[in-house]
Amino acid sequence: MRTIAFALALLATPVAAELEAARDLMDAGRFDEAYAALWPAARSGNAEAEELIGVIYAMGLGRPRDDQRAFEWYLRAAMKGHPGAQSGVGWYYEVGRGLPAPDLMRAYMWYTLSAIGGDPDAAISLEEVAKKMTAEEINKAHVLVADYKVWMYPFR
Repeated sequence: MRTIAFALALLATPVAAELEAARDLMDAGRFDEAYAALWPAARSGNAEAEELIGVIYAMGLGRPRDDQRAFEWYLRAAMKGHPGAQSGVGWYYEVGRGLPAPDLMRAYMWYTLSAIGGDPDAAISLEEVAKKMTAEEINKAHVLVADYKVWMYPFR
């Protein structure tokens, strides 16, 4: 068992180093290079890389801002349990940018999942979106949370 864990740790190390290098490139304002560094990991399903690609599109960093693409990249990472991406999906649902319309119940759901996952800002976002909702909408959102939570966070 320890051999498997060690092998997995070795496999994860190059990706972690690539992600750190991509973050450094983003910090330096070298967004095209950061995107190129993130792309292989994102295409391979790495949630951290997917979330950072979402940030690039959401903020128009080295690429034209594209809310629909940003949402889709955030959603990929969010479905894998990435708390920052979950907050991003919640925000897109809350404001409706890049979507047909706002959906406060789904915003509430994603902010709640993000808070469960440990995003420190999610509780504030959750409190703000709840102010815009009826008690019935909040109850319906809790049903959605329960559906996702058991799958996404089975031990919390």
